[in-house]
Amino acid sequence: MHLRTAIASTTITLASTFAAAQNMQITSGTSVEPAADTMPMLMRQRDHWTLMLHGTAFLTDTQQHAADNRGQSKFFSTSALMGMAQHPLGQRAQITLRAMFSLEPVTVTGRYYPELFQQGETAYGQPIRDGQHPHDFFMELAALLNLRLTPRTSVTLYAAPIGDPAIGPTAFPHRASAAESPVAPLGHHQQDSTHIAFNVLTAALTHRTLRLELSGFHGAEPTEARWQPEPSPNGHAIDSASTRLTWSPTKNLSAQFSITEIASPEALNPGQNQRRQTASATYIRSFGAHQSMPGMTMPGDQPARVSIANTVLWGHTRNQTTADSAHSYLLETQLTVQRNNLFIRIESAARTTELLGTPGPEKTLGHVQAYTFGYDRTLSGHTHLSPALGAQFTTYLPPAALTPTYGAHPFAGQVFLRLRLQ
Repeated sequence: MHLRTAIASTTITLASTFAAAQNMQITSGTSVEPAADTMPMLMRQRDHWTLMLHGTAFLTDTQQHAADNRGQSKFFSTSALMGMAQHPLGQRAQITLRAMFSLEPVTVTGRYYPELFQQGETAYGQPIRDGQHPHDFFMELAALLNLRLTPRTSVTLYAAPIGDPAIGPTAFPHRASAAESPVAPLGHHQQDSTHIAFNVLTAALTHRTLRLELSGFHGAEPTEARWQPEPSPNGHAIDSASTRLTWSPTKNLSAQFSITEIASPEALNPGQNQRRQTASATYIRSFGAHQSMPGMTMPGDQPARVSIANTVLWGHTRNQTTADSAHSYLLETQLTVQRNNLFIRIESAARTTELLGTPGPEKTLGHVQAYTFGYDRTLSGHTHLSPALGAQFTTYLPPAALTPTYGAHPFAGQVFLRLRLQ
């Protein structure tokens, strides 16, 4: 029996076709980036198993400036580590086991890191204002079964006690266009905040360039017990549903539309259900690469000299009890020129009275405009570890209702060290 135990540093190009890309199952849940996406990771072949390990961590210092003492400074770390094992089942099927973890429960102190105008979830029982909550230690525990019905048609079944239902694009921690930014988008809770959900079941049918998915899951957001899955006030039962249609006409382009009914997502508003809709398109392309083996970069291959990843994204939530609606819009671009990474994030995100602590039902106040510009440079590192030093700067234009509190031109900056397995 053949046994190969050496660990290889590999950059995987997901595939040359959409059907092959979704069979790789490298991103969270059942979401799929364009087939031209690449992902650095460690890989080992053992018997008939393919074992892969991917991980990224940011060590970040943030400085913020706004009126009314809204700006905060902090040193924190965000991270994600994903392990995956794949095994063929006969000629037409494949099983994938995947686990994802984060150390943010200990490296993000005070139960959130500062981010002006960010809101969502709680810290010590109070709504988080101007901050982003940490991810849970268990980000995903999942099993996937892919069954190829014909050369152009396949079925995917996904089961996860902790996982990512079929909502929106690939979540920001795993999205190529957001790979070098250490902080979350402001529109996270209108776009992809369900990427850590309990008791997820998804069925997907892929034919040629189209994929249709249906998910059932528990709608309540995770509690503040970040080290273990704690039941929400309404338990862990599957009480929410989503559907997503994905279209990938070429290996460089992927677009999706999803609609979701979420039961009682917010701990501070029990019994208030939410409808969420998202639409997005992602374009990824590389130039100047030479690969001896299609689908992965091997030692001695020529990596891409230039690559670009773009995402445009709309997210909308509607409180089914109060009828309050919130829209968010995002444009992300990352340009990589050899070791240099430049990235831009432009957002328009609805903010609510929760930011001001206003009593009564939560209502939308207006849209914050955020313009982020960043750069990092990959340094020489260990064979299996790629470090980069970088910085980013964000300037905000708040709506009139928030200008007296934040000032007319609040801004924020981060310097960071990024570490990535390769």
